[in-house]
Amino acid sequence: MEEDRGEAIVLDISPEINNTPAVMMRVPRRIRERLLSDCSNKKTVSSVQDIEDKLLHAHLRRQQFYHNVSRKARAKPRSPSRSSDEELGQRIEARLLAAEQKRLEILAKAQMRLAKLDELRQAAKTSVEIRSERERVKLGTQVESRVQKAEANRMKILKASHQKRACAKERTSQSMMRRMARESKYKERVRASINQKRVAAEKKRLGLLEAEKKKARARVQQVRHVANSVSNQREIERSKMRDKLEDKLQRAKRYRSEFLRQRRRQRDSISLYCDMMQEDADLLSRKLSRCWRCFVRQKRTTLDLAKAYDGLKINESLPFEQLAMLLESLNTLKTVKSLLDRLEIRLEASKNVTTVSQPSILDNIDHLLKRVATPRRKATPSTLRSRKGKKVSSVRNVAGTSVKMSRYPVRVVLSAFMILGHPDAVFNGQGDQEAALNNAAKGFVRELKLLINVIQEGPVQVSGGESKHRTLRSQLDLFDKAWCSFLNSFVIWKVKDARLLEDDLVRAACQLELSMIQKCKLTPEGVDTMLTHDKKAIQMQVTQDQELLTEKVRHLSGVAGVERMESALLETRTKYFQAKEDGSPMANQLAHFFSPSPASSPVQSVSSSSSRSKDSIGVEGSNRVNRSLLKDDTPPSSGPSRVSNGTVDEVSNQNELMVNEFLHDGNLNFPGGSTVKDEEDNLKRRIKETMERAFWDNVMESMKLEKPDYSCISNLMKEVSDELCQMVPDSWKVEITETIDLDILSQLLNSGTLDIDYLGKMLEFALATLRKLSAPANDRENESTHRDLLKELHRLCEAEDESGNFRAVAIVKGIRFILEQIQELKREIGIGRIAIMKPFLQGPAGFDYLTKAFEKRYGPPTQAYESLPVTRRWISTLLSSKEEWEEHNNTLSALNVVERSSMGISLKTGGSFLSPVNTTSKSTVMDTAGQLSECKGERVDLAVRLGLLKLVNQVAGLTPEVLPETFQLNLFRVRDIQAEIQNIIVVTTSLLIWRQMLAKSESETESMAKKLLELLDGKEGAGLTEIIETTMSEEDGEKKKMMRGLLGKSLGEGNTVYERVTSCIYKAARGALLAGNGENGKRMVETEMKKVGGGGGLKERVLETARALGVVACVSVRVHGPWLTQLMPQH
Repeated sequence: MEEDRGEAIVLDISPEINNTPAVMMRVPRRIRERLLSDCSNKKTVSSVQDIEDKLLHAHLRRQQFYHNVSRKARAKPRSPSRSSDEELGQRIEARLLAAEQKRLEILAKAQMRLAKLDELRQAAKTSVEIRSERERVKLGTQVESRVQKAEANRMKILKASHQKRACAKERTSQSMMRRMARESKYKERVRASINQKRVAAEKKRLGLLEAEKKKARARVQQVRHVANSVSNQREIERSKMRDKLEDKLQRAKRYRSEFLRQRRRQRDSISLYCDMMQEDADLLSRKLSRCWRCFVRQKRTTLDLAKAYDGLKINESLPFEQLAMLLESLNTLKTVKSLLDRLEIRLEASKNVTTVSQPSILDNIDHLLKRVATPRRKATPSTLRSRKGKKVSSVRNVAGTSVKMSRYPVRVVLSAFMILGHPDAVFNGQGDQEAALNNAAKGFVRELKLLINVIQEGPVQVSGGESKHRTLRSQLDLFDKAWCSFLNSFVIWKVKDARLLEDDLVRAACQLELSMIQKCKLTPEGVDTMLTHDKKAIQMQVTQDQELLTEKVRHLSGVAGVERMESALLETRTKYFQAKEDGSPMANQLAHFFSPSPASSPVQSVSSSSSRSKDSIGVEGSNRVNRSLLKDDTPPSSGPSRVSNGTVDEVSNQNELMVNEFLHDGNLNFPGGSTVKDEEDNLKRRIKETMERAFWDNVMESMKLEKPDYSCISNLMKEVSDELCQMVPDSWKVEITETIDLDILSQLLNSGTLDIDYLGKMLEFALATLRKLSAPANDRENESTHRDLLKELHRLCEAEDESGNFRAVAIVKGIRFILEQIQELKREIGIGRIAIMKPFLQGPAGFDYLTKAFEKRYGPPTQAYESLPVTRRWISTLLSSKEEWEEHNNTLSALNVVERSSMGISLKTGGSFLSPVNTTSKSTVMDTAGQLSECKGERVDLAVRLGLLKLVNQVAGLTPEVLPETFQLNLFRVRDIQAEIQNIIVVTTSLLIWRQMLAKSESETESMAKKLLELLDGKEGAGLTEIIETTMSEEDGEKKKMMRGLLGKSLGEGNTVYERVTSCIYKAARGALLAGNGENGKRMVETEMKKVGGGGGLKERVLETARALGVVACVSVRVHGPWLTQLMPQH
C-alpha cells in the first residue's frame, strides 16, 4: 500500500527523448525563429563550437527546470519505512543513470548530425558562390551586348527622325512659300476690289452729302428769308405804332398845356393849383406804373434779359458740336438779340445823358457793320409767285425805306465764343490777323461776361493794374470799346477770307472750263457740230456749275468779283488755244497750273510756276539737285532765268553722284566719302565763311559811321523777303509783301530816320514765319533762341547812344540771324526732299537714271567701241576669266567634299527653296541681310568682278586716265578699296615676320593685328617705322633693325613672301567676291588666310572689302551691261 501511495506521490519525469526519426528531424518553431533571427542579425553561419555552447547551455537550463519541477512535486516524508526508501532510491538512481546514458547518446547523435549539417552547408555555400559568380559574369556580358545594340538602334532611330524632320521641314517651307504667294495674290485682288468699292461708296456718299448740304442750305436760306421778312414787318408795325403814340403824346401835351392855361386864368388860388398838381401827379404815377408793367410784361427788364442769357450757358469751353448747335438755335438767337438790343439802347441813353464837363458820343462803326451785314438774296420767280400780294408790297416798302442796322449783330457776337473756344475749326491758317482776332475775341468775351455780372449783381471791384470800381455805365463803355476792336479785327479777317474764297471759286471755274474744252474738243469759236449726247451733257453741267459759282462770287464780291471771274475764264481759254496753236506743251500743263492750292488764283499759279523755275538755278547746290531729281522741268519764261551749259552739266554730275551713292550704300557724302573731296569741301566752306564774315563786318562798319548808309538794310530786308517768298506757299506771299513793305522801308531809310518799332515788327514777323516753316520738333528750341535774340536786340536798342549806331547794329544783327536761319531751313528742306527720294532711287529708277545719264554722255551701246577706249583695253586683258572661274569652282567643290566627309552622312532633301528667292529679287544689289549675291558664271558679271579685283590689286594708285569709263563715278571708292587691300597685305606680312621672330600665341597675334589695322586706318602717313614701333618693344634694338630689314625686303615686288601673301589675299578676295559673303565665301577666305596666318580681324576685313567691291561690280553690270556686252569678245 505504501508502494502504491509512493508511486502515486512521486512524479517521475523521464528525461529520455524519443529517438524516432520524425521527432529528430522536427525543429521547434521558437528555436527556428531564434536561429533565423540570429543568423539574419549576424549575417554569418554559426560554427560547431557555437552550436555546442548553445546546447550545453540549454541542457543546464533543462536540468534546472527538472530540478525545480521535481522539488515542487515531492511529497512530505511521512516517516516511511527504511526498506521502501532504499528501493525507491535505487530505482531513482537507476533511472537517473539510464537518463544520463540516454542524454549522452542523444548528445553524440546531435553532434554527429550538426557536423554533417555543417559540411553540407559549407559545400552548398561553395557551390552557390561559384554558380552566382558564373551567372553574374554571364549577365554582365548579356547586359553589355544589349546596351550596345540599344545604342546602335537609338542612333539609327535618331538619324531617321532627323531625316524625316528635315524632309518635313523642307516640304512645309515650300508649301508655306506657295501658300504665301497664293495668299498675297488673293489679298492683292481683295484689296483692289475693296479699294474700288470704297472709292465708289465714297463718291456716292459725297454726292448724297452734297445733296443734303444743298437742301439744308436752301431750307436755312428760306427760313432766314421768312424770318427777315417777318422781323421787317414787325419793325414797320412798331415804327407805325411808335409814330401814333408820339402823335398822341404831342396832342396830349398840347391839350394839357391849353387846359392848364385855362385853369390858371380861371383859378388864381395857390391851394387849388397845388391840388390840381397833386391830382396830375397821381394820374401820371398811375400811368407810369401801368406803362412799366406793360414794359416788363412785353419787353422785360435788362436784368431779366441778362438772366435769360445766363441761363443759356454759352461758354467757349463747350465742345464744338454742342456750341455750334447752341449758337444755331432760334431760342439762343432771339434771347441774345433781345439782350444786345437792350444794351444798345442803354448805351445810347448813357451817351445822350451828357454833362458839361465831359460830353461823349458813340463811335461810328457803320462802315464795319455794312461789311458783316448779310446781303439780301435775289428772289426767284417761283418764290415771288408763291407770295401774297400784300406781303410783296410790304417787302417792297421795306426795301424802299432805310432800316437802321443793329450795333451788335447777334451772329457776329456769338462767333466770338466759337473763335475763342475752337480757333482750329474757324481759321484756315495761323497768321497775324488770326492772332489779332483771337486776342480781340478774348477781350470782348471777357468784357461781356463782366457786363452780365454787373447787371446781375451791381457795381463790382476789378483788380487790375489798380483797383477800379465798375458801374453799369463804365462797363458799357468798356464793352463797346472791346466790341469795336473785335468788330474791326473780324471785318479784316472776313475780307481776307472772302478774297481767298473768291480765288478758290475762280480757280474752280477755270478748271471746269479747261476740262470742258479738253473733253468736248471745242474750237476757239466755242462751237462744235460733232458734239455727242455725252459731250452736250458735260457742257450743260459745266455751264450750270459755272452759273452757281458766279452766283456765289456775286454774293461774296458783287459785280467786281463777277467781272474778275469772267476775265480769268477768258484768259484761260485764250492761253489754252494759243498754246495749242503754237504746239507748245503749255496746253498740257495748264491743268497743273490750275490745280487747287490754298488761296492761289490762276494767275498766281502761273507766276508761282515761273518762280519755281527760277529757284531751280539758285546758289545752293543741294537745291539744284533736289529740283532736278524731282523732275522740275518747267520751261523758263525769260532769258535771265535760263542757265548755262556748265551749270546744267554740274547739276547732272551731282545728280549722278547722289544716285550712285544711294545705290551703293545710301550715304550722302560725295563722292564715295573720299578724303580728297572732303578736304576740297572744307576749303570751300572755309573760304565761304571768311567771305561772309568780311561782308557782315563791312556792313557793321558802315553802320558805325557818322553818316551811316541805310541802303544796305533795305537790300538785306529785300533779300529776306525774297527768300521767304521762295519757301512759303502762294497764300502767304501776300501777307509777307504787305508786312515787309520795301517801298515804305526805302522811303523811311532814304529820309535818314531809323524806325526801330517798324523794323522790329518786320523782324518779329520774319521769325514767326520761320517758326511756322520749321519742323514741329524744333519749336521749343526755335522759340527760346528767338526769344533770346529779341532780348539781346532790345538791350542793344535801349543802350545809351547818342548817335544811334547801336540800334542800327541791332537791326543788322537780327537780319543776319534771320538769313542764317533761312539758309539752315533750306538745308533741312533739301535733306528732307533727298530722304523722300531715297527709296525710289535705290530701286530700278536709280539704275535707269544712271543708264540714261551714261548713254547721254558716251552715246548708245552700239558706239561703245569708239566712245569707251579705256574700258575696251581693260576688257581685252580679261581673257583668263574662264580659267579663274574653273579654278574657283574646283576649290569650292574640294571644300564642300572635305566638309561633307567631316560631317559624315549628309541629310539630302528634295531641294532648296532659297535658290529661287535669291534670283528673283533684282531691284537691289544687296538682299535684306546685307549678303552679296553669288556669281553664276555669266560672262559680263564674271569679267567685271575679276577685272575690278585685278585693278584694285595693282600697286600703283588708280587715276582717272587708267580707270575705265564705267567706274569714273566710283573713282574714290575704288581707291579706298585699293588702299584697304594694301593695308591688309602690309599687316599680314608684318604679322608673319613678327610671329617668326617672337613666336607669339594666337591671341597675341589677334591683338597685334588690331593695333596695326588701327594704326594704318588712323594715320595716313604711317610707314615702316611706325609699324616696327607698334610691334616691337623699346629695348629690342637689334630685333627692330632685323625686322625693319626683313619687312622692307618682304614688301618689295618680286619677293617670295610678298608674292605668297598677295596671292593668298587675292584668292581669298576672289573667293568672297565670286561666292558671296555667305558661308562658302567665308570658308574660302578662311582657307586662304590660314596659309599666311591671317586672324579673325583680317578675315573680316577681306570679307568687307570683297563685299564693297562686289557692290561696285554688280551696280556696274546693271547700269553698263549693254555697253560691256558690246565690248566683250564674241569667241
